[in-house]
Amino acid sequence: MMKLTPKETLTLMLHESGLPFVPEYRFSTRRFKFDWALPDKKIGVEYEGGTFVNGAHSRGAHYSSDCTKYNLAGLLGWTVLRYTADIVRDNPEQIYSDIEQIKER
Repeated sequence: MMKLTPKETLTLMLHESGLPFVPEYRFSTRRFKFDWALPDKKIGVEYEGGTFVNGAHSRGAHYSSDCTKYNLAGLLGWTVLRYTADIVRDNPEQIYSDIEQIKER
């Protein structure tokens, strides 16, 4: 059996939630997209890969672009949930709890 990557695991968790998550959802007229979104609830979900191995999300220009993206999302009324590999791997209960809170909205 092949082991899933943390991003694949998160994808599976969102799919199994039964909520209609839309992958690669463009939320503004700019080119910004969420990894997954629930447009009707204005909830975006982001997987922040490479955070402990000097990946793009933790370096200069990409980090700055992410800040712009998340600030714009907030100004447009979006809630953005962000997960790293260690959260997916070591604390999946947090993700399941977040999903349950989304269902209650």
